[in-house]
Amino acid sequence: MQATHPFVQTVRAAARTASAPGPTLSVGLVSANLMALGADVDRLERAGARLAHFDVMDGCYVPMLTVGPPFIKAVKTAMMKDVHLMVREPLASLGEYVAAGADIITIHPDACVHPHRVLQVLGSTRHRDDAGRTVARGVALNPGTRVDAVDPFLDDIEMVMLVAINPGWGGQAFIPATFGRIEAVRQKIASSGREILIGVDGGITRGNVGQLAGRGVDLVVTGSAVFDGDVQANVDEMTRALRGGHLGPDSLRQGFDGPPERHAKAEGPTST
Repeated sequence: MQATHPFVQTVRAAARTASAPGPTLSVGLVSANLMALGADVDRLERAGARLAHFDVMDGCYVPMLTVGPPFIKAVKTAMMKDVHLMVREPLASLGEYVAAGADIITIHPDACVHPHRVLQVLGSTRHRDDAGRTVARGVALNPGTRVDAVDPFLDDIEMVMLVAINPGWGGQAFIPATFGRIEAVRQKIASSGREILIGVDGGITRGNVGQLAGRGVDLVVTGSAVFDGDVQANVDEMTRALRGGHLGPDSLRQGFDGPPERHAKAEGPTST
């Protein structure tokens, strides 16, 4: 059996550090206050967040245009960097995202002519700060993409990300059909015999996040729901909901072994 990727191990270990198991939050930094980004990153770290999520949109595959490698590289953090590429033909630019410190790079297979080639290149690319491991690979499925589309990639990925809105437009609500898609993907992963994470991205609020508890999801992406108000209180509230209402004292901050110096060498200033 293929060894479990270190990224998968770390995300699963984070879920076990709390008083009750449950998905881990990956917080979208595009929703932070970009004029005080350093302060918001510090708040996330103090709140116990494990992953910083970067929505990279090219204005072509999706209508919005957001951030790229320089932004990702400039963010200095102990959190793992979860990079979601909503871009056409990402192969040529993969090296820039790896150099920016990406821990996992998720692609949309329908945005590539040769998605296997993209995943193969990532599978042989060493992490910027740890030559002992490769960059983890994810495949994202839009709401209108059949879950069977993931079948050809199960031997080459560490995460399936189910997008619960149509990417690239703001203000959308979570699409309820995602729940059935989660179960379908969970069964596919179980049949594959591989250790693959399931993530959900889009339309996640403090009001509905608890509906993902107990469904076999490993990673939940959210953004404005964390930064709208008190970051610590929002992270605690959402994590408690994901863990069925259980959250022990300081449970988010116990047992996280991500070294704080991991991204210390990143170039470029972080906004404060």
